[in-house]
Amino acid sequence: MLDLTEKVAIVTGAGSVGPGWGNGKATAVLLARQGAHVFLVDINAEAVAETKAIIESEGKSCAATTGDMMDGAQVKDMVEACVAHFGKIDILVNNVGGSEPGDAVTQTEEAFDRQIDFNLKTAFLGCKYAIPYMEKQGKGAIVNLSSIAGIRNFRGGRTHVGYSASKAAIIQFSRSTAGAFASKNIRCNTVVPGLMHTPLVEFRLTRQLGKNDADALIADRNAQVPMGKMGTAWDIAHAVLYLVSDEAGFVTGTEIIVDGGMSAGMGT
Repeated sequence: MLDLTEKVAIVTGAGSVGPGWGNGKATAVLLARQGAHVFLVDINAEAVAETKAIIESEGKSCAATTGDMMDGAQVKDMVEACVAHFGKIDILVNNVGGSEPGDAVTQTEEAFDRQIDFNLKTAFLGCKYAIPYMEKQGKGAIVNLSSIAGIRNFRGGRTHVGYSASKAAIIQFSRSTAGAFASKNIRCNTVVPGLMHTPLVEFRLTRQLGKNDADALIADRNAQVPMGKMGTAWDIAHAVLYLVSDEAGFVTGTEIIVDGGMSAGMGT
C-alpha cells in the first residue's frame, strides 16, 4: 500500500525554517520512506542539507540542490538536474510559499507581487518544466500546496490579501492543469492545510504577528480548531503521499483539506 519504490519525486521547499518538521521536510522524508528517490529543493542550503542527512541516515535515496523557485532559469536547471541524476520525474510536490500581512489598502504593491510570485508562480514554474518529462514517460503526479486562507474568510482580524488570493489561485491552477493533462495520464491535485504546528509558528508567525509569547500563540491557534489542536507537518505529508500514490490513480483536479474541521465552521 502506498508503495513508491523506484519512483522519483521532486519536493520543493524541502527544508524547514527552524528546528522540527515543516511540511516539505516531513513530506520528503515520508516519500523516501515509502521507497521514492527524492530530489530535494530549497533556497536555504543548510535546511535542505538537514533533510538530506535525515533521509540518508535512514538508508533511503535522495539528492539535494539549492535554488530560487521564483526564478524560471533556476527551476529549469533544477528539473534537468533531477533528470540527470535519477533519469526521470514521476512526482512533483510544489510546497514553496508563505504569507505577508495586509489588506487591499495596507499591503504594498511590491508585497502583493511577491505573494503572487512566492505562492503561485513557484507552482507554475515547477509544472512548466517538470510536465514535459512526465509527458514523455506517459505519467506523472503533481501536488500543489494551498491553504484554507484560499477558500474561507478568516475571523479575528488577520488579513493577508496577497496570500489568500494566491492560495485560492493555486486551487484553480491545479484544476486547470489537471484538465489539460488528464489525457496524458498526468494527475494534478491540491492539499489545503489549515492551522498547522510547524516551525513556522515559532520562527516566523510569532514575529510577524507581533507576539512575544510563542506558547500563547500556539494556545490561541489550537483553540480555533474544532478538534482542539493544530495539525502537524505529518498530517500534510500523509495527504500528499496518498495523492501521489498509485492508489489515487483515478483522483485528479481535486483537493484534500487537512484542517481538523476548521474551514467547515468558517465564513464563506
